[in-house]
Amino acid sequence: MTQNFDFDTPIDRLGTYCTQWDYVQDRFGKSGLLPFTISDMDFAAPEAVLNTLKQRLEHPVLGYSRWNHDDFKSAISHWYKARFDCDVDTQHVVYGPSVIYIVSKLIEQWSDAGQGVVFHTPAYDAFDKMIAGQGRECIRSPLVKKHDRFEIDWQDLESKLADVNNTVLLLCSPHNPTGRVWSQNELQTIADLCEQHNVKVISDEIHMDVCFKPHTPYVGFGQSQSWALVTSASKSFNIPALNGAYAFIPSQQDRERYLHKLKEVDGLSSPSILGVLGTMAAYNEGGDWLDALNHYVLANHKYVQETLQQTFPDVRYELPDATYLAWIDLSPLNLDMQRLSQALIERFDVAIMSGEVYGESGQGYLRLNLGCPRSKVEQGLTALIKAIELQR
Repeated sequence: MTQNFDFDTPIDRLGTYCTQWDYVQDRFGKSGLLPFTISDMDFAAPEAVLNTLKQRLEHPVLGYSRWNHDDFKSAISHWYKARFDCDVDTQHVVYGPSVIYIVSKLIEQWSDAGQGVVFHTPAYDAFDKMIAGQGRECIRSPLVKKHDRFEIDWQDLESKLADVNNTVLLLCSPHNPTGRVWSQNELQTIADLCEQHNVKVISDEIHMDVCFKPHTPYVGFGQSQSWALVTSASKSFNIPALNGAYAFIPSQQDRERYLHKLKEVDGLSSPSILGVLGTMAAYNEGGDWLDALNHYVLANHKYVQETLQQTFPDVRYELPDATYLAWIDLSPLNLDMQRLSQALIERFDVAIMSGEVYGESGQGYLRLNLGCPRSKVEQGLTALIKAIELQR
């Protein structure tokens, strides 16, 4: 499946002002580390995207631009129909500079200072920072691990949705960092509970395309218009530097309030033209590349699973449903995780994200970015195994 696309050849990213490679010292205190950290990939963007960008840059004028046109919105509707068999209303589409920006503005609209935003943990650390930064309360509903699979604690979730002070559920779908894809039945239950308790849903679906089982977009499920789906092509096609995201907001009043904030208040209505064009090219021409990427990334996950199982039989790494992020539970080994991280940095020149970054329920875990050539995965996993063996 990957024969027409090269994911094996390493690409030197040093010297490109790259957060993951050039600025690894900022988080880990040492430069020159082999990083498995920030959730972008070490792969080249698809040729279709690169060719579109090159063609646009042949035009010498880079002026203000627009996103609200049929070419952009029809590329989105085409993608949802082709990938998810989902019919979307392009009148519901709005633009934003990033997923977190759109999510943040919707939380502003749909809650007041001091009110709670519910989300599942472990969680992408930007959720905590953004919610707290808005003066809202972080209401964490821990996922529970059953038979090596993460599940929603429905009793805990409903108790928190039933609290009248909690007005928003921030859903991560697929879930980062566990890689869990929620089933349609689970999403329907979430929709029913939120409708029952008058809680609005914001579904962050930025990892929706790197999936190894079918993903169902959160499109309300027959309930009210009290929801939004927020996403971007940036993770899927490795183009976050181009900037740009979009959302479906079915309520006209909510859309207008959001767009007022975007344009009149924050002055951000003119998008990055390269971001708009990159998204269009990815969605119109990038399907085959994405299929090959998913095949390659899943093979990386299987390599990690088999290698860890052979080396440490007590460690059961279950393949995730989605994402190029490996969420590895090392708790059966009873390690000092701080010492492990120090050994990786100081002895082996490798940087891997500690699970504690993603909250209390991440203790004992590591998050390993597998969006990279197999040779890099092998280097990182070899270093991890040696660092673990130092404590045994």
